[in-house]
Amino acid sequence: MIRINLLPYREMQRAARLRHFSMLLGAVAIIAVALIVLVYMVLDLRLSNQHQRNEYLKSEITKLDKDIAAIKALKEQTKALLSRKQVVEELQTNRASAVHLLDELVRDLPDGVYLRSIKQTGNQINLTGYAQSSARVSSLMRNLDASPWLEGSQLIEIKSATVQGLRANEFALTVNLVQPDAASASNGNGGKS
Repeated sequence: MIRINLLPYREMQRAARLRHFSMLLGAVAIIAVALIVLVYMVLDLRLSNQHQRNEYLKSEITKLDKDIAAIKALKEQTKALLSRKQVVEELQTNRASAVHLLDELVRDLPDGVYLRSIKQTGNQINLTGYAQSSARVSSLMRNLDASPWLEGSQLIEIKSATVQGLRANEFALTVNLVQPDAASASNGNGGKS
């Protein structure tokens, strides 16, 4: 039998496998490094993209905060304007109340009763004056209660006094001023005319 020495062939094969393994190992290492770099770049890109989004959101939040502050200022201005409007409307509504008050007092004042002072505090009217008798004061109070513009007359005091040498009764009373509806005011004024 012939003996063949395969030792150099096996060594060459082993060396070739070692070179092939080293090349594969190097290729895998290069691919792994490339993959790690690629993943790092993708994550870095995503991170920078998220930072840009965050900065955009911060700038938009700042703009919205400014808008909210402007809206609050506008609401405060609107509230102030509405309160001014309400005051003007109340003044407009109450503008004629003094005229109606004096008109009602002239209509309701019986003969023999003289007013010395009229003082209005809110809707309360304080009347002081002189009357020839207590009956005339009670007649004044009945007339005031029957008026559509006045209600709730209350006598505070009545006392005897001398005015220009004549005997009279000095009185003080309060009455409340009310705003009747337009229909009842016209009906009330129509009945007294």
